Amino acid sequence: MSLPREKPTYTGAPRQAGRDPDIAVVTCALSGVLATRKQCPGIPYTPAEIADEAKRAYDAGAAVVHIHARNDDGTPTFAPATFARIKEEIIARCPIILNFSTGTISEDVSEPVATIRQVRPSIAALNMGTMNYSKYSKARKSFDFDMVFPNTYGKIIKVLEAMNDSGVKPELECFDTGHTNGIWPLLDMGLLKPPLQFSFIVGVLGGIPGLVESLQLQTRIMPPGSEWEVIGISHGHWRMMAAALALGGNVRTGLEDHLYLPNGEMAKSNGDLVEVLTRMTRDTGRRPATVEEARAILGLDAATATATAGAATS
Repeated sequence: MSLPREKPTYTGAPRQAGRDPDIAVVTCALSGVLATRKQCPGIPYTPAEIADEAKRAYDAGAAVVHIHARNDDGTPTFAPATFARIKEEIIARCPIILNFSTGTISEDVSEPVATIRQVRPSIAALNMGTMNYSKYSKARKSFDFDMVFPNTYGKIIKVLEAMNDSGVKPELECFDTGHTNGIWPLLDMGLLKPPLQFSFIVGVLGGIPGLVESLQLQTRIMPPGSEWEVIGISHGHWRMMAAALALGGNVRTGLEDHLYLPNGEMAKSNGDLVEVLTRMTRDTGRRPATVEEARAILGLDAATATATAGAATS
């Protein structure tokens, strides 16, 4: 019996024409959903606190902030009204680009979809595959948490359709090579439209390890002309930022990804982390993108124009 023929993998061709390779887009992930103030007092909870952290990241040189919403007690929420308040608070403080999370272990994506359609951030993260998502403690010889993070194509498509309708750019979050290679049916269906924006997450148990070779393989698999950044979780975060900068990628830091400065001191704010990363960017002979440059590099205005044209012809 012959197996279905799959589309071949990509060859890692250069980025989009005219893109200055010396410019790096710096993103700051402000809080995530797992870390609490018991672990780090700088973790923001309320919309105003999240906006204050966004301003600190912007002042330190970030062009994009990645946002998870919290209730006032720090528990996670996907309520569109909370995301709307966060957007309002941030816009009042600075012009930084907003990237909202849509990641949920639930198959019900109605709230993330409603947020995309109603609040319309410039970018939204889109998890590209199912995986084991765990954290193991060597000291205790046990797992801090151990779960499956389900992201079927059906779930992905629901969120992606809302993004396309709303002019929101999908940021393709890939924890492993299968996630990156698995995008081709969505391209074939016309749901993903180049140029694409990837985030390669390394260091999560269940995903690809934090090695230079991991990044080299991921960038060979992705389609030609794509933008990519590295998200280095916990230990090895700063080494992976250095590797991404050397390989020509964009970079992300923030209290969602790592709580500590390179000297081992706990960061007091997201601004502390961004200051280190922008300095690293300049030390490698590159420079952080301005907000305007980041919008052009990531194709954000084009995504909005495509959605507007689609709405006009429907």
